[in-house]
Amino acid sequence: LGQVGFARVVAVKRLHSHLARDPEFVAMFLDEARLAAGVRHPNVVATLDVVAVTGELFLVMEYVEGDSLSHLIRFTRRAGEFIAPPIAGSIICNMLYGLHAAHVASDDRGSPLQIVHRDVSPQNILIGIDGITRVADFGVAKASRRLLETEAGRMKGKISYMAPESVRGDVIDHRADVFCAGTSAWEALTGRHLFRAEDPGRVIVKLLEMPIEPPSSLVPGIPPEVDAIVLKALERDPDKRFQTAREMAIALEDVLPPALPRKVGEWVLRHVG
Repeated sequence: LGQVGFARVVAVKRLHSHLARDPEFVAMFLDEARLAAGVRHPNVVATLDVVAVTGELFLVMEYVEGDSLSHLIRFTRRAGEFIAPPIAGSIICNMLYGLHAAHVASDDRGSPLQIVHRDVSPQNILIGIDGITRVADFGVAKASRRLLETEAGRMKGKISYMAPESVRGDVIDHRADVFCAGTSAWEALTGRHLFRAEDPGRVIVKLLEMPIEPPSSLVPGIPPEVDAIVLKALERDPDKRFQTAREMAIALEDVLPPALPRKVGEWVLRHVG
């Protein structure tokens, strides 16, 4: 609520109190959140404010009326359906353009921010009833990664969406996000998990060594050109992938024209309305 009757619905992401008391964690969280606030693009959830008061730390973010890709994949699978390729194409391309915007973002002086999301996954891809897909949690990924490293129970759920070079501990760049986007694209098209196992060690083995089936082997009707794009994004060698998220989006648009936002919004409403 603001002055003279102004009101806006927002999402508030609040840090757990035990983490808000860790000065090192708070400093890292704030640095990353400030970077995220510099990314302004229709396909990125906007960070509106970063608030630090005594014992509290929270982000004020754009509220997206819709649901996550992970939930929508689940709802579609329970209905015995697959996401129609044009709708999946729209979701994937929006995601990729949002990623590219962050990768090329610069500060007010024009210096590159060099943002890498590090945690692109269906849980962080939000699809609104307006038919627009937005990537969430930019700039918070490094803090999330620290939680993964320090809380073993959390690592089990998210390691399956890391890039191979991240798992190996190599230096990473924006191409790691391209691999993670490829994982999300594969899952959106097939309705299945790509790298999933009960044991984290097995997840790592799959991530580093498992042959990856083309989506069309599981879902008839997906064009072979789409298979080629997804498999290129999932190359373990970063030099063999698409070198930018925008490059992948353009390639996908050329072979799979995305559905109109109206159609995507209607599809979201059917599942979560």
